[in-house]
Amino acid sequence: MNLTFPAREEIARLTARMLLEIKAVDFNAAQPFTYASGLKGPTYVDCRRIISFPRVRTTLMDFMAATVMRDAGFEAFDNVAGGETAGIPFGALVAERLGLPMTYVRKKPKGYGRNARIEGVMTEGQRVLLVEDLTTDGGSKLSFVDAIRETGATCAHTAVIFYYGIFPETTQRLADHGVTLHHLCTWWDVLAEARAQAAFDDTTLAEVEAFLTDPRAWQAANP
Repeated sequence: MNLTFPAREEIARLTARMLLEIKAVDFNAAQPFTYASGLKGPTYVDCRRIISFPRVRTTLMDFMAATVMRDAGFEAFDNVAGGETAGIPFGALVAERLGLPMTYVRKKPKGYGRNARIEGVMTEGQRVLLVEDLTTDGGSKLSFVDAIRETGATCAHTAVIFYYGIFPETTQRLADHGVTLHHLCTWWDVLAEARAQAAFDDTTLAEVEAFLTDPRAWQAANP
């Protein structure tokens, strides 16, 4: 594991650069993407692509391990849990770097056998780091955190590669649930790097900035 600790700004810039390079990010103002919520936007990110690019995967997982240790502590956790499904490979990779047991959390009980939501061994009193690929508004994290806490373990931290960074209520929603969010980059970092690279035309980048500045207003104007 690479134990160097780049500045946060450099981690954010390089993460954005890598996401653009592997085409995990796309901007399209002319044909907006439809999100799981049913709302639309000119931005799209697919962090699942990362697992197919070894150099990018290795660097980003080193960044995540370094970020968590710097922000939460070097001996802050006893277990790393990945969230089903996108968080599972990243949870495993971060657990390997931190030298910790790995588990994963199902979105819902599997419906047979033990009817478990936690797979692997998680015990009462363990301090668990929840790892996911990204967070939009933090909502899905709360269900995973609750499932972890039902085992008697604690979960006060979640780490993601990508945080939208455009919904101000996200960090407060997590904080109200006793959870601190750690992330590598946001849409603002990606926009800055896309501009630096001239990765998209000026009209598209202007539309993306308008969306990021006020996503609800942009969606209202682009139903």
